[in-house]
Order: sequence, then structure tokens, then C-alpha cells
Amino acid sequence: MKHRELITTPSISKRMKALSHKKSKVESILAKALWHKGYRYRLNYDKLPGTPDIAITKYKIAIFVDGEFWHGKDFEKSKERLINNKEYWIEKIEENMQRDIKNDILLKQIGWIPLHFWSKDVLKYTEYCIDEIELFIEDFK
Repeated sequence: MKHRELITTPSISKRMKALSHKKSKVESILAKALWHKGYRYRLNYDKLPGTPDIAITKYKIAIFVDGEFWHGKDFEKSKERLINNKEYWIEKIEENMQRDIKNDILLKQIGWIPLHFWSKDVLKYTEYCIDEIELFIEDFK
């Protein structure tokens, strides 16, 4: 029987900090699809609250591609399935959800439209996500 390394909270934290929070594969898919449609944007635009993954500055649209786990998709159901460090993850994900709400409010206050897409939806329904963005662009014109 192989001995598995015990994963402690500090080792998880160290591993998570090492992850890049820049352009992911899913964000790239959405960004490239927008580019091919002729829309120009900024990636990881840190001049705005929440540092949107994609910011279409011409139309003041801030786009976030949210990971289902990190941003709490169906969180009331999924938090029951958490096993390791349950209290930590519940607190962390709830903080993420509250921060998302706060950043959306701040974006709206300065005249931006925050749009959120789940990463799996971007992968499966990229064209639909583009259509949704274009609805807001049409409203802007």
C-alpha cells in the first residue's frame, strides 16, 4: 500500500499562489472569438474593479470568465460535497462570491456593464456567449 502525502493547508496555499491568474484557455477562447468578430479589448484590465478577464473599453463592458468551483456555481448544493477543509473552502468561496457582487456594483457605479460567464458554458456555448455580449454592444450604440 502506497503512502499518500498529507496535504496541509499551508501546502495548498503555496500551490494556489503559484498558479497564474492571467489568461486561461477558456478566456483565450472567448477573447479570440471576440477578436475575430472585430471587437478590440484589454485582457486582465486592472484599472477596473475586479480586474475583468476581458474589458471592451469602447462599450464599457467588463467580462469575467468564472470557474464554477471558485465562484460558487450552485454553491448551496456543491458545498455539501466538500470534504477536505470544508470550513475553509466555504468561507473562501463565499468571500469570492461577495467580492464579485461588490465589484459588479462598483463597475455599474462607474458606468460599466459587468458580464459573467461560467467557464464550462464558454467552452460548450462560445457562440451563445458572444451573442450575449453583442446584445449589450447593440444597446450601447
